[in-house]
Amino acid sequence: MKKLYVGNLPWSVDDSELESLFSAMGDVISARVITDRETGRSRGFGFVEMEDSGASKALEEMNGKDIGGRPLRVNEANERSR
Repeated sequence: MKKLYVGNLPWSVDDSELESLFSAMGDVISARVITDRETGRSRGFGFVEMEDSGASKALEEMNGKDIGGRPLRVNEANERSR
């Protein structure tokens, strides 16, 4: 399983929309758009967890893809240090 960072998301994209964007590439385990704690608005990025084969395909096909007039940035997520 790989965790992908998805940046430059349009503000209107929610968790279910993010999941449906990536489900064409393979099985999506989880998809989450990060929101501001105080306002609840999208921060413009999220994370998608997928099986390895689907994640590799998603990296190739979704990076730079135009969604809502914005080119997505898709990278393998780095674990945050504590």
